[in-house]
Amino acid sequence: MQLYSPSKNIQLRVQLTDKIYYAVDFQGQNVMWFSPLSLTLADGTVFGAHPKILNQSEQKIKETIETAWGIRSHVLNDYAELVLEMEGGYSVIFRVYDDGVAYRFRSHLDRTIKVTEEEVAFRFLEDHPLVAHVVGDFQTSYEKLYTKYRISEVVEEEFISLPLVVDTPTYKLAITEADLYDYPGMYLRKLGNNNRFTMDGIFPAYPTKWERGGLCQFNLRVTERASYLAESQGKRDFPWRVLIVAEEDHELADSDMVYKLSRPSVIETAWIKPGKVAWDWFNDWNLTGVDFETGVNNQTYKFYIDFAAQNGLEYVIMDEGWSDVFDLLLQKPTVDVPHLVQYARKQNVGIVLWCVWHTLDRQMQAALDQFEEWGVVGVKVDFIDRDDQIAIDFYERLARETAKRKLLLNIHGCSKPTGLHRTYPNVINYEGVRGNEYNKFDKDENPGHNVDIVFTRMIAGPMDYTPGSMRNSTKGKFFTDFSNPMSHGTRCHQLGMYVVYYSPMQMLCDTPTAYQAYPDILEFLSEVPVSWDETVTLDGKIGEYVILARRKGTDWYLGALTDWSERELEVDLSFLANGSYEARIYADGVNANRHAEDYRVLEKVVSSKTKLKLILKSGGGAAVQLKAAK
Repeated sequence: MQLYSPSKNIQLRVQLTDKIYYAVDFQGQNVMWFSPLSLTLADGTVFGAHPKILNQSEQKIKETIETAWGIRSHVLNDYAELVLEMEGGYSVIFRVYDDGVAYRFRSHLDRTIKVTEEEVAFRFLEDHPLVAHVVGDFQTSYEKLYTKYRISEVVEEEFISLPLVVDTPTYKLAITEADLYDYPGMYLRKLGNNNRFTMDGIFPAYPTKWERGGLCQFNLRVTERASYLAESQGKRDFPWRVLIVAEEDHELADSDMVYKLSRPSVIETAWIKPGKVAWDWFNDWNLTGVDFETGVNNQTYKFYIDFAAQNGLEYVIMDEGWSDVFDLLLQKPTVDVPHLVQYARKQNVGIVLWCVWHTLDRQMQAALDQFEEWGVVGVKVDFIDRDDQIAIDFYERLARETAKRKLLLNIHGCSKPTGLHRTYPNVINYEGVRGNEYNKFDKDENPGHNVDIVFTRMIAGPMDYTPGSMRNSTKGKFFTDFSNPMSHGTRCHQLGMYVVYYSPMQMLCDTPTAYQAYPDILEFLSEVPVSWDETVTLDGKIGEYVILARRKGTDWYLGALTDWSERELEVDLSFLANGSYEARIYADGVNANRHAEDYRVLEKVVSSKTKLKLILKSGGGAAVQLKAAK
């Protein structure tokens, strides 16, 4: 059996022997050899073993999805689908897009089931290079740098989180999953058979015992697991196993695959408002030139609120410190949340509250009811650091309960996105990335990593990296300072992130007074959108550089990032509409290689015929605002 993508550039081949196998060809070249799929239940039932087809059907779908918010206002969902209804009470569904392939199991069993094993494999005929996010165990926040090595070099003890990128000279493959509900998240590993270049799926088993642990006892660390992965109703869809295929690196940064494969919204979305956030924790509540003692107190938060209101920022986060971290109904005596919420509301600013996940889980109804009564607009929940079935169920349950109260949800200390934000668009952002916060206590983050995550982590969905550091460092000059942190690379490297990184609740991580010292930068941060009508990826290479353009209304924005290599980019502006545009270019200064905070602002008139030159210094970047001339 075979199935072609709409443009016929991808061919899916399915073969049934003692198991179900599928292979993928791209532009006539095999990119994944026949790989098995099966799913085993506790009662001995095995979906995929000795398969017999009862019915086979194909269909072609071409539709447009209107997004509540996203990297584009409309997503083209164009694919061919093959459904194999199998003997034994299950089906296998394959979809082929022009940019990838996905499959899932569908169970028709009229009983409760326990899944003990799922066989997911990605077999390759060559020892391909990988861009892998290696984690030590199943209790992870997805907050590590990426490792670059070959399949043969992966050791059996390593778990690789998703998305994983197979980086060959002629094509790129990204492996991930979508529509994950009531089931554990998938990781990959290489088993001991070194004669094959195969990555196999592995899943955290169902937790049966746990205890508080980790930083400040914020985690629930699993100490014992069951012999099965998940228990659920037998009539259900299992998650999509996803293979994204691209010819060029930059095409990975433009993928809608996870979004397209996720179930549509189940809530009304008119009230959901993406926006920018004045954030307190990164800058340690440090304000300069004020006449009060800064910290977690009303005066400091009123300053943040005033700053947000004056600069068109929609939100202020009150991070750790506003309450007892293990009892969300106990405010700290230095803050009055209801008073601050009302103060902010009068200035059209919303307050978002931070909390520890297991505290909120224990007090969910009472705490969310209290937040709703106060008039809080959102919750930032942190330190889940798991994606077993219990944790995945928590994500969905919290999304549902916050949506009932019209609360936004920003999930931190979490696994990668798998499409929950389409089903519950009040899930406005996810962390699941090693972001700017690590600069407070670790020296390892670097501009190459900041480029990597555009082609890896961001494939899965929105990404709360928390950009905007105004204290910047050249290569070799970085040092950690928890209360006054800096970042690797230039100031324009940080500004470029506001276009390159897709984050519908986007942070301004540094202190308000740091931004106030640079009115031209503050003007850009006030105006740059956080959700978009159109995205065009222009060029890039994993770990080296990236440049892309995004449109909101009639205005366009360009963002560019580079690693520690200085480079000159020529940007073809042919994506612009007819007519002239007023370009405001935030570029690395001439001396940014010596002083990373050096930048300049250039203005010029451009059109679709312009070739715009951008010089990115070492660890540099650029941000360009393009407004249609009146």
